[in-house]
Amino acid sequence: MDRFYSQDQKALRGTARRFAEAEILPRAAAIDREDRFDRALYKGMADLGLFGICLREGAGGAGLDAVAACIAMEELARCSGAVANAFAIPVEAVLFFDHHGTEAHKALIPQILSGDIIPATAVSEPDHGSDVASIRTNAVREGNGWRLNGTKAWVTLGGVADHIMVFARTGADAGHRAISCLLVDGALPGIARGKNEELLGMHGLDDCQITFSDVRLPADSVMGPENQAFKMAMRNFNFSRLMMASMALGMAQAAFEDATAYARDRKQFGQAIIGFQAVQFMLADMSTDIAAARLLIHHAARLHDAGEPIAKEAAQAKLFTTDMAMKHVSNALQIHGGNGYSREYRIERIFRDVRLAQIYEGTNQIQRLIIARQVEKEAA
Repeated sequence: MDRFYSQDQKALRGTARRFAEAEILPRAAAIDREDRFDRALYKGMADLGLFGICLREGAGGAGLDAVAACIAMEELARCSGAVANAFAIPVEAVLFFDHHGTEAHKALIPQILSGDIIPATAVSEPDHGSDVASIRTNAVREGNGWRLNGTKAWVTLGGVADHIMVFARTGADAGHRAISCLLVDGALPGIARGKNEELLGMHGLDDCQITFSDVRLPADSVMGPENQAFKMAMRNFNFSRLMMASMALGMAQAAFEDATAYARDRKQFGQAIIGFQAVQFMLADMSTDIAAARLLIHHAARLHDAGEPIAKEAAQAKLFTTDMAMKHVSNALQIHGGNGYSREYRIERIFRDVRLAQIYEGTNQIQRLIIARQVEKEAA
């Protein structure tokens, strides 16, 4: 497929791969074992300019496209799904700031790009995950500002975030018509961060619950039109789903490479197991589905870059790729046999990390609903 990529995209792939193999891969097992955010790696990605990949040049970015962002995400995730997950947060944040922020908000972009400010997004709540329209965190006007109350769950980088984009109810209407996004300085009084969640995989992301108790915010905290953040979030999800699909793709690619290498070296019954048809068929299916997933993702990304709506295409890419990755990472572990169940082999970590991809940024059940509704609209 390389012949179809621009010189900038090819150069980016090389840069991301070299950094991932030289810096991320040697530290990935320790990050997983210690479950500690690696600030040095985060800063290293910033120093390479990776956080501004598809931010316009006028805002300090590289001015590349969504395809480039997907390429970088795949390469980083090939060495660590967790580090790639951390990469996605500032990439999406600077785009959100640029599209919806005030001049004061946009003034923070250079510090996000440099890694000096770590952003986070707080949407989900203990009782509301996929049902974003039912969130209960609220912000009410008080004097010349806002008073914020509520609890957010599963905030990626929440334990280390300097600024948090909080989605809260700011109007009297029920449902999605009264939700705004407010930028919250993480050092303000009234903010309590919970413990680092003990997750199955994706360690090192300081994922935590955050409670806001009578947090006073300035009047200009709202990002974008007041009470319109639900639509903003849904549009943002389209791009983030391409990023999460690319993350799953990178982990599937790593699992495929490990399984192939292991099958060539592992001998049973007098021959390398790659000579057995059962193993050959698993590897053939992995290769085929990985290629199909990459085409789905990059097709949706090109539509996005052309300004086309991609609700269906992003959902299809996320659904197919994450289901594919879960299936084939499991098969790659199976090819490793008993060794695949050992932490001595990378496949064990990939198996735990990739499971989140079917839940993150809208569960795959939600993706099927989105696709079905788009199909219905197209048939009308």
